[in-house]
Amino acid sequence: MPFRLIKYTGLIIAPVLLFLGILFLLVYSDKEPPHFNQVRDSYKKSEALLLDRNGEVIQEMRVDKKGRRLDWVGLKAISPALIQSVLLVEDRRFYDHRGVDWRALASSPVRNIWSSKKRGASTLSMQLIAMLDKRLKPKGERRSLKEKGKQILAARTMERTWTKEQILEAYLNLISFRTELQGIAAASRGLFNKEPSGLNYPESLILASLITSPNASLERIIRRACFYGRALNNPVSEESLMALGADTVGRPYYLKPAVSLAPHVARRLLKEGLTESRSTLDGKIQRMVLETLNHTLRLLKDSQVSDGAVVVLDNKSGEILAYVGNSGQTASAFYIDGLMARRQAGSTLKPFLYGLAIEKGLLTAASLLDDAPLQIPTPTGLYIPQNYDNLFKGPVSVRTALSASINIPAVRALLLVGVDPFLARLKDLGLEGLSVEEEYYGYSLALGSADITLLALANAYRTLANGGVWSELKIRFDQKAGKPKRVMDKKAAYIISHILSDREARSGTFGLENPLATRFWTAVKTGTSKEMRDNWCLGYSEKYTVGVWVGNFSGEPMRRVSGVTGAAPIWLEIMNTLHADRPSRPPHMPKGVVMTRASFSQDLESPRMECFFEGTEPLSPVRADSHYRKPRIIYPAQETLISIDPEIPEDQQRVPFRFKPDSNHYEWVLNNHRVGSRDPFFLWKPERGRYVLSIVDQHNQILDSVEFQVR
Repeated sequence: MPFRLIKYTGLIIAPVLLFLGILFLLVYSDKEPPHFNQVRDSYKKSEALLLDRNGEVIQEMRVDKKGRRLDWVGLKAISPALIQSVLLVEDRRFYDHRGVDWRALASSPVRNIWSSKKRGASTLSMQLIAMLDKRLKPKGERRSLKEKGKQILAARTMERTWTKEQILEAYLNLISFRTELQGIAAASRGLFNKEPSGLNYPESLILASLITSPNASLERIIRRACFYGRALNNPVSEESLMALGADTVGRPYYLKPAVSLAPHVARRLLKEGLTESRSTLDGKIQRMVLETLNHTLRLLKDSQVSDGAVVVLDNKSGEILAYVGNSGQTASAFYIDGLMARRQAGSTLKPFLYGLAIEKGLLTAASLLDDAPLQIPTPTGLYIPQNYDNLFKGPVSVRTALSASINIPAVRALLLVGVDPFLARLKDLGLEGLSVEEEYYGYSLALGSADITLLALANAYRTLANGGVWSELKIRFDQKAGKPKRVMDKKAAYIISHILSDREARSGTFGLENPLATRFWTAVKTGTSKEMRDNWCLGYSEKYTVGVWVGNFSGEPMRRVSGVTGAAPIWLEIMNTLHADRPSRPPHMPKGVVMTRASFSQDLESPRMECFFEGTEPLSPVRADSHYRKPRIIYPAQETLISIDPEIPEDQQRVPFRFKPDSNHYEWVLNNHRVGSRDPFFLWKPERGRYVLSIVDQHNQILDSVEFQVR
């Protein structure tokens, strides 16, 4: 009996106390709530926008870690099913009251006495004003009568200046639905991957059921959704709602960016606090490059190629027009920026090596270098470079060696230039992160053993396009241009560009019709690193420099793919698109360069018009350098250490002596004693000791000599 009396007394006292509290608060004026336009204009998304050079949005990226809020959505752009569901769950008499649902408010204490589940009677207006004014948030788990009264007063004040539509629109844009998803745009895209206008009744019922208890269990949410579905005369089976909920609410949400063309640039330019940043990128070019890369990677899938990266530069300004760090969702590692990853350069460094040799007067474009077996003693052993096709062509000109990308002549050029001066030139070109120790790379540097980034390498090729003048790249639209500096002789840069644009010179390796041939002027070079781990293609026209890398971010080798079959088709398609309606003219010949006819002795190469520094043009047919034509010992190399194998009978052990060119006019001499053989290939029985091996001609003149040791 006492228990019933207490409940009966509560039925009378609670509404009276609530009424007296509200009456007390009404005598005080409260701060005017913000106007609808103020709330909408002060709304900030959690995503910032990356703009291209023309103001087009090309990337959306989260910068606020406290919540996910997308664009403000107008009421007309929200599904009627969602609006109807939210009003049913949260405020059934929304259009009938002026901020306070007195019926619900009066019955709330009674319901809470009889029910263990406590529920308030806050209308949408009361909930919204509490979101807008921090002073109206409860200090405890539930609001006191005084706090409730303040909330009621503020809600009624807001209803005098806001329309119902404005209140509903603001509410749907500010309310939290699930975890960190705030607002209907984030909830709709994050859970259902669709815009709010496309929400159907099952989806709307689930979202509306989340408002009261955003972090409730999936089972509880589905039960609520089913209950309200019946109230809407739009019943949905619990099984279908459970399946939908498990696939959306029951898993971590994924909020796909509305536009995602340049995520790596966005991470570089968009910082917390920024709402947008304007880049130098061109949205049309960026989109075209991304599509081209994805298309070609699909074709290369069977060759075990998963990843790629592309950059497009404006030669004159240094502005980055396209920055594609990977292929997007199809990449093996979406967050890796392929433009900044360090990879072995392969043959792409050869233009700068030959350019330095020409600049120093050590070579001309017509100089002959011997493409023949080469062994170079080093502190760690013999360095024996190989050609890509394992063939040797004999004496070849610098033009042919560079255009056809032959390896051994490049190593001979580095022997002339020196590793240290070449390293210094690469650093001047902006290839950072290279070792300062010459021995770290050795002569393999000629073949691209250094690790470089595609972005820096592309800018080095842009330096060639600009006649040897280097400057920093620009990625922010308002970024000031860096001070340019000359790092290459203009004449040498012109000659290298002339060679790289020579379609006929490269035809011996690539044929006349290949992915490096354009119908307008371009200069281009490919490269492939050791074991086919990296494919490169870099080249430039009058206006643009385009750099392409393909491979695997994991470092896994590709199969049957070279620079001309992997990266070059991408380069060609991009260049053709860029110049669809724009001509590309060759650079003007600078002062100090002359074009004259060059011929070659023994018809080593066909006569042609060739570029020379003025004063270095040949007056007679070009001959192979005597250093390469004279007889020389191929094996053993200088300071070779030979060990007698104890497991092989000594009578059966032999060391091969080899000299080039093949001839019977020269004789072997070992420690000043003739061995009695003129055979270019002679098998010698080893004995322990130190030896000097020589070859002599008919006049006993020593033509070549090496020292070696047998242990």
